[in-house]
Amino acid sequence: MKHRITYRNLPQLFLKARESLMSHFRPILNHFGVTEQQWRILRVLDEHGQLEPRELCDLCQIQSPSMAGVLARMEDMGLVRRARLPEDQRRVMVRLAPKGDRLISEIAPLIDAQYEEIEKTFGKPTINALFSALEAFVQANGTPVPPVELPSSPIERRKRTARE
Repeated sequence: MKHRITYRNLPQLFLKARESLMSHFRPILNHFGVTEQQWRILRVLDEHGQLEPRELCDLCQIQSPSMAGVLARMEDMGLVRRARLPEDQRRVMVRLAPKGDRLISEIAPLIDAQYEEIEKTFGKPTINALFSALEAFVQANGTPVPPVELPSSPIERRKRTARE
């Protein structure tokens, strides 16, 4: 069978790798009743202190419309606190609530232990090489890649055909 695309499917490979990796951490998160999105937010807030929702979106790879709902649920659960900045009431800062901080204290040793198991299984050099390759790929993503020229859209072709 002839393949019409000659390059391997890199986005699909990234998704498979992510799913493979998350399968090791998901049982821990499920045990504590935390979703993957909630965990990403908790972990980023633990690393950065407090952030604006747009910063959380960027660091957690969560779209803004989803972030609003996730933060509202996390605030209802007592995991995070949101507060408007006194100098600019339009801006909101998000930080860990005491319950969220305690939850991270419970989960963190298990996450670290799971990373140790992964490292033992695949080898520290492999894991370090993976981190390096992914970090380099993300950093290089700032380099502009020219987009391919797209053909006219089907709508434009129909309009052109109707005029002719």
